[in-house]
Amino acid sequence: MEINQKNRILILIPAFNEQETIGQVIKNIRKADKEIDILVVDDGSTDNTAINAKNAGTQVITLAFNMGYGVALQTGYKYAFERGYNYLVQLDADGQHDPDYIPELIKMVIAGEADFVVGSRFLKKQAPKNKNLHRYKPSPIRRAGIRLFAYLITQLVGQRVTDPTSGYQAFNRRVIKLFIQDFFPCDYPDADVILMINRAGFTFKEIPMTMYENSNKKSMHSGMKPVYYVFKMFLSVFLTMLRKKPAPLYEKGV
Repeated sequence: MEINQKNRILILIPAFNEQETIGQVIKNIRKADKEIDILVVDDGSTDNTAINAKNAGTQVITLAFNMGYGVALQTGYKYAFERGYNYLVQLDADGQHDPDYIPELIKMVIAGEADFVVGSRFLKKQAPKNKNLHRYKPSPIRRAGIRLFAYLITQLVGQRVTDPTSGYQAFNRRVIKLFIQDFFPCDYPDADVILMINRAGFTFKEIPMTMYENSNKKSMHSGMKPVYYVFKMFLSVFLTMLRKKPAPLYEKGV
């Protein structure tokens, strides 16, 4: 991946209690590019996530306590914007997202094919599978929720959306600037984010990817959380539709 001053890229990894996987995730990213900048935002972990990330050679921001996935993400966005990064790729710390897709994601954004690119688990064309890992299979309830919001966002943006909850994303500086605003959904930024960028006038694309099972078998959507998630997502989508469309967020030279 060729990187120069005009296309500075930051890899953002939000993490909460991922000491078992964070080191390998960083190692796999380094296989694709040894020099690329990586930021881990440790969301108040109670284990050695931050230590293991630092030992792997990355910049780490540690939040004082667990503030949630969206806050961790926006912390990374603010870091990227303030330090002049032109592009950002975000992926999870649990090993479910294969770093081999990073070049493909960011290439589309740099080429101007889209402002915001998402790795989709549900597009028909799938990339080659890693025989050593098991592909992710959502529970029936979670799959139903994904389909529900995929249908809803497809209707609202007028473009097919297959995986509105994928956290594997790449985008440019203009989108970063949008995401550091106060109206960014800092609880569960998923389907509502796609609606947000559409209303701001940005272009969106999905590419097929393979997502793997989380070896720790934990999820932010366990227990009663899916019920809360569905409620908050509908509320966030509703408020995004009511909110005045953001003004174009352009900068000189971007």
